[in-house]
Amino acid sequence: MAARLLLRSTVRVATASRGVPAVALRRTMAAGGIPTDEEQATGMEKSIMQAMKQGADPYNMMKPKSYSGTKQDPHLVPSITNKRIVGCICEEENTSIVWFWLHKGEPQRCPSCGAHYKLVPHELPH
Repeated sequence: MAARLLLRSTVRVATASRGVPAVALRRTMAAGGIPTDEEQATGMEKSIMQAMKQGADPYNMMKPKSYSGTKQDPHLVPSITNKRIVGCICEEENTSIVWFWLHKGEPQRCPSCGAHYKLVPHELPH
């Protein structure tokens, strides 16, 4: 019984809508189109975007600058504490990573290749 009612109602709707042309839906944006990401951002996302515009990298999202790795020009490693674990890929095609602790103070050497690393303080923007 329910199947018959459903079938009859779908047939009625299909026959009734044949003569009516479909109206194309249009969506318009008020005042100049779709807003950009900068216009929509709020809170922490907005402060990060503003810092990126000024050239700062608050969360180290960009590729780090390259350093020579000597004692005079060590690789700088940012940290919010006084020590951090560092991984060094000593050779370009090396498949293993040499891990060691880096402490605040003077530059320290990688135990395998001798590249120098220095811990620098980093403050989170929030």
